[in-house]
Amino acid sequence: MSGCLPPVILALSSGDLALGDGFVACQANLLGRARDAYHGGLRGILLREQELPDAAFLEVAVSLRAIFEDGWLGLHDRPHLVHEVGAEAVHLGFRSLNPLEARQCVGPDVAIGLSTHAGDQPKDFAGADYLFHGPVFPPLSKPDYLTPVGLSGLQAFVEMAEVPVWGLGGITAEGVSTVMGAGARGVATLGGLLPQDDPAHAYAVLAEKVAP
Repeated sequence: MSGCLPPVILALSSGDLALGDGFVACQANLLGRARDAYHGGLRGILLREQELPDAAFLEVAVSLRAIFEDGWLGLHDRPHLVHEVGAEAVHLGFRSLNPLEARQCVGPDVAIGLSTHAGDQPKDFAGADYLFHGPVFPPLSKPDYLTPVGLSGLQAFVEMAEVPVWGLGGITAEGVSTVMGAGARGVATLGGLLPQDDPAHAYAVLAEKVAP
């Protein structure tokens, strides 16, 4: 198992970057928010921009690497770019390679994460170093996307899984301690951090809820 696991609080990028007239401004907005959150204490971000071709994705990833120079950077669904960027991890979705296939691409020292949902079993995530599980609560960005697993579902999954689990989906500051109390190693959040008016303050509020 790779030791490059995400920090307890992990930010996810918005997923809405696309090439076009607004790309430069949207990219600058993401990087500015990520930089603000970093200065507020955030030490991990997962870049998940499915609409970007590799060249543009790489451009954003390299910029984030410079911001999170001493932090954790994960790339969603781009195992072939991990070493070029110097990322700590590749994170896989249900349309991706499976973790065992991804390992052949990234080697032994890169962490492999996988998003899981209700009903997933150990055979489905064999070879992963860490997992996301959810949505725990209705997602802030897509409230009707999937039926939430709830805290009881998260706890049951954590007890069954043999690798660390990060809770995902609808996690606000009020929910951090309960998600951690259900056994999760950490929380991954999209809507609760970078899109907020003050990402540095949003991170500080989330971090306060993590048990020492």
